[in-house]
Amino acid sequence: MIKYLALIIAMGLIANSAFALSEGVTEIDANGDGVMTIEELRAVYEEMDVETFSEIDLNNDGVIDDDEMVAAQERGLVPATTDG
Repeated sequence: MIKYLALIIAMGLIANSAFALSEGVTEIDANGDGVMTIEELRAVYEEMDVETFSEIDLNNDGVIDDDEMVAAQERGLVPATTDG
């Protein structure tokens, strides 16, 4: 029973973390089209360069979707929040 409760708590923490990561993603998508361009990322992360953008763009389509951004945040390529 204790293992079950620990698992439930851990799953809740993971889900909460993923939600918090993805909330910042919507702040970056300036035009609301559901993806982020390098220009939109540079407006928030001035240090964003083409090399990092390419590393984040896992499917190489030239834009970053929410899943790619959350994965980049989890990998430490960009901060998990856009707050200063």
